[in-house]
Amino acid sequence: MNKLSLAKRTQILAMLCEGSSMRSISRVVDVSINTVTKLLEDAGEACAAIHDENVRNVKASRIQCDEIWSFCCAKQKNVATAKDAPEEAGDVWTWTALDADTKMIVSWFCGDRSSQSAITLMDDLRDRLANRVQLTTDGHKAYLEAVEGAFGGDVDYAMLVKLYGETAGPKGRYSPADCIGARKEKIEGNPDIEHVSTSYVERQNLTMRMSMRRFTRLTNAFSKKLDNHMHALALYFVHYNFCHIHKTLRVTPAMAAGVTDRLWSLEDVANVIEARSAKPAKRGPYKKAMV
Repeated sequence: MNKLSLAKRTQILAMLCEGSSMRSISRVVDVSINTVTKLLEDAGEACAAIHDENVRNVKASRIQCDEIWSFCCAKQKNVATAKDAPEEAGDVWTWTALDADTKMIVSWFCGDRSSQSAITLMDDLRDRLANRVQLTTDGHKAYLEAVEGAFGGDVDYAMLVKLYGETAGPKGRYSPADCIGARKEKIEGNPDIEHVSTSYVERQNLTMRMSMRRFTRLTNAFSKKLDNHMHALALYFVHYNFCHIHKTLRVTPAMAAGVTDRLWSLEDVANVIEARSAKPAKRGPYKKAMV
């Protein structure tokens, strides 16, 4: 059976991390689209395991959480009329928890925007932290129950509630409303008001949209399968945490957080994929999406 060289596998992974579409990768690297898809699947499983095993006992001071929208197969409003829409079709939300000092993604979850998704994120975040933190979220009410259930009183929690004006542009046209201010609300513990912010995690949302083709708005590059969407997310988060040197930190987020003492490369990821493929197939520790 033919097998891609390590160099080609690394090249494909790098292109996936740089926002190239799967079909463009197929053309550039001169491999079939099925080969690219299979490598993405294997990479997603391996990267989910890498994150789950390594991002533990994180010592952080300030955690910022947010959620970013995308969709699978069709937007929620179009699912009813979509042709051959799978069960998971519709809006998909990626929830993230970011360490404001090291910029590391400590926890993530792919699901809907319900309180159950918020609970899943907060429970996972709690299990990965080594100490009490200051936590900031936006004003989404689902966070209230989730944070209380996960941390109880062992957290300094505040919400940054943004205030919006009228939607700009003609009615019905895609254009975000103007943010006219924000209100900081203490919810639990004693959070430092000066550090109540979601700026870093919102900037991370932009990085996600720029780095993953399937997050690009107003194109046909959206995900057609939820599993592949989660595979791409798992690969992205490991690349961002372990392989990408942050310009302001001059190290990777994982190195800054003390999770690892070396710079990882995509060859390391490819080697993990290879090692896992040599073992009996086993499903990685994905968090089940509730879409």
